[in-house]
Amino acid sequence: MSPAADRRWLTLAIVGAAFFMTVLDVAIVNVAIPSIQRDLNVAETTVQWVLTAYAITFGGFLLLGGRMADLLGRRRIFIVGLVIFTIASLVCGLANSAGVLIAARAVQGLGAAIISPAALSIVTTTFEEGAERNKALGIWGALGGSGAAAGVLFGGILTKYLGWEWIFFVNVPVGVIVLLLTLRFVPESRADLGHREFDAAGAITITGSIALVVYAVSKAPDVGWGSARTILLLIAAGVLALVSIGIEMRSKAPLVPLSIFKNRSLLGANVVGFLLGAVIFADFFVLTLYVQEVLGWSALQTGVTFLATAGTVVIWAGVAQALTTRFGPMPVIVVGLIVLAVSMWWYTRIPVDGHFWPDLLPAYLTFALGLAFSFVPVTIAALAQVAPQEAGLASGLINTNQQVGGAIGVAVASTVFISHSKDLLKTGHSVPEALTSGYQWAFWVLIALALAGALVGFVLLRGTKVEVAEGEPVQAPAL
Repeated sequence: MSPAADRRWLTLAIVGAAFFMTVLDVAIVNVAIPSIQRDLNVAETTVQWVLTAYAITFGGFLLLGGRMADLLGRRRIFIVGLVIFTIASLVCGLANSAGVLIAARAVQGLGAAIISPAALSIVTTTFEEGAERNKALGIWGALGGSGAAAGVLFGGILTKYLGWEWIFFVNVPVGVIVLLLTLRFVPESRADLGHREFDAAGAITITGSIALVVYAVSKAPDVGWGSARTILLLIAAGVLALVSIGIEMRSKAPLVPLSIFKNRSLLGANVVGFLLGAVIFADFFVLTLYVQEVLGWSALQTGVTFLATAGTVVIWAGVAQALTTRFGPMPVIVVGLIVLAVSMWWYTRIPVDGHFWPDLLPAYLTFALGLAFSFVPVTIAALAQVAPQEAGLASGLINTNQQVGGAIGVAVASTVFISHSKDLLKTGHSVPEALTSGYQWAFWVLIALALAGALVGFVLLRGTKVEVAEGEPVQAPAL
């Protein structure tokens, strides 16, 4: 391997480590919530903001972060995001009140929103389109796909043996090391657009719209989907989105040029990515509740169970990348989402007195296969045929759709299992019975979302091409 090739893969390892941290921190807090609530004496309704604050800023600023990377320099913006994320992580660990922790989590989400699209656009522009880039994106997909499961695992271990503060402190040395390596080895690049401007009004309105959507759906299970607050927030988000589109259509330097959606591969991948995000985030959320609230497992036990998914998804990611390069993304995505649906069908059968074997492990392993076979080709499809000057924008779009989809998926799943469980409790069912049945209903909803994603992938990604090493396109076969 040539020195230049060595440097490309080193760049992937460096920015991939930072990306893995951002994904990890979406899920790592879940198992620590009871400990945080107890140690800081926080009300249950307030402690959820430790999760929500991160989700709002992470989802809300991804598009802006991606476009800033294109215009101002991908390495430079990546470093800015890394510094913000690392400092905010330190403040989170040192927080002695709920207010400080929630504020620091919001800033941490902002850092993550800058890191993720900048890092992915660095990878996209470091590797030329073809088999080598697909291999790099396969590794990227493995990092993203395993991040949520690994977050539950690491969160359980750190909370059990060191305390919840260490789920944040662990980011600090990693952030410092990544920063030093970035300064030494990662080259700078930026889009050649002839300017370094972007539409500030469009950026503010679309970011505000996304943040309002994430906030509204995150709180909907608590206040009700039909409540005035939820409806008004969603209306406001819609109005801001329409205003943003109007501004972007007239701007000479739009944040999101609407012409980018003429790329059918990008459009299809983002719709599928939205549904996939909903399935992945909600699945891990509901499973974590089931094993802790019904089976009574500790944070450590909960984390260890997810090792089956986090470990095997890395293996399957390489297979998914090779198949995507050979056959195109569409058939791999369709198979992956169908496998996810099958694994969640298994979860619809979870009993009140469940055991790791045979009630959970088969589905954990199957879910890892489906996760790799969907996450990896979606990432490749989202960046296929994207011009280098739009790499940051395309990266921001796919990350935004996955994050917003995740927030909505968790909110919908929460609404389903909460409402169904309450109905059963009113009719005399025990708490474990009511919760288990509620979780089963939630998984049926996730099955529908996974199958919808498979259908969208089949329709919109048919004929999507990826480039092989020799530059000859491999077209997805029509099914």
